[in-house]
Amino acid sequence: MDKEIRKSDADKIRDNNQEITGKDALDSMRRRIDEIDFGIIKLLSERQAEVNKMVMLKKTHNLPVHHPAREENMISERRSLGLGMGLDPDHLEELFRSVMRRSRVEQTESISKKGIRPGAAVLIVGGTRGMGRYFYNCFSKAGYETRSMGSGDWDNIESLCNGIDLALISVPIGITDSVIRRISSYLPPGCVLADLTSIKVRPVKAMMEAHKGPVVGLHPLFGPTTSSLDKQIIVTTPGRDAEACSWVNDQLSAWGAVVVQSDPKEHDDLMAVVQALRHFATFVFGRFLSMRNIDLFRTLEFSSPIYRLELGMVGRLFAQDPDLYAEIIFATPERRELLQAYVTSLKESMAMINNGDKDEFIRQFRRISEWFGPFSEQALRESTFLIEKLIERF
Repeated sequence: MDKEIRKSDADKIRDNNQEITGKDALDSMRRRIDEIDFGIIKLLSERQAEVNKMVMLKKTHNLPVHHPAREENMISERRSLGLGMGLDPDHLEELFRSVMRRSRVEQTESISKKGIRPGAAVLIVGGTRGMGRYFYNCFSKAGYETRSMGSGDWDNIESLCNGIDLALISVPIGITDSVIRRISSYLPPGCVLADLTSIKVRPVKAMMEAHKGPVVGLHPLFGPTTSSLDKQIIVTTPGRDAEACSWVNDQLSAWGAVVVQSDPKEHDDLMAVVQALRHFATFVFGRFLSMRNIDLFRTLEFSSPIYRLELGMVGRLFAQDPDLYAEIIFATPERRELLQAYVTSLKESMAMINNGDKDEFIRQFRRISEWFGPFSEQALRESTFLIEKLIERF
């Protein structure tokens, strides 16, 4: 019996020693990982120091921040290098895209402090809120003499317009034309007149008629809460004297924006789908959920990541300014006609539901799939990426 007890005690001591040894080994591994993490952080700091040197060079020579071809080559090279070392190339690509985007944002923030046209004066009409305020800050940080005009400043219109090189109209769609006509007689002949409205045919026409100098239409496809102009799209629609307006587009590019050129009609036709139709469909879906008094938070407990993403886009709409979205959706008769056609299409599709016609649904599904073509595969890849990022967060 005593021998059995002694043997049991010995087993316990041995097991305890093994546990201590295992814990020591684990602690040693953790310390080594901490050392490696510190090394990664130190290397990122060294990388940033080199980026800062590049910023100074780019500012001196007015070089662009974003070089898409070089970035894609870098990503390909790092994927290949990582694959050769037994690492997941997709993970490496995500890591380096994050690092490079941070680098671009910091470069843009630094370079934005230097204006393309030093000494120029800029007036933002509607610069007290929203997109007007956003661009007021952009031009101010770039060193321009920037002036802001609100609805109560018409008594000071002569002094506000005196010597300005750019007048940027950022007011609601419904009053854009009248503001353009009212301010035009105070503008210097060589002043660039531009607007930030989400439609372009009517405002560009109004600017061309009211002002004999340079004219350009602008439409930023983002909101005023955007933290950086890096890769944000701004559509430019030429009006008159493109050469005289070029410095405005160059400044937007210097801030990291992607400037896309279009004529006013093409812009309005495309934006009717990209903005009006999409926002209206989202509004209708949100309205239906509210009418049914759906328990949103309970649905999220049962939701797949794609449902959370879709519901998030619906909720995002209703977290913003209703006046802004009303302006976008009701902007033109053409947009309202498009939405009528959309509703008619919904009613036609209901025939399949009413008849329980699954075969017709499948037939139309396949036809539409063929119409989407290769984009469907691209959409699947991109949405899968977003879903995986969402899973990481939630």
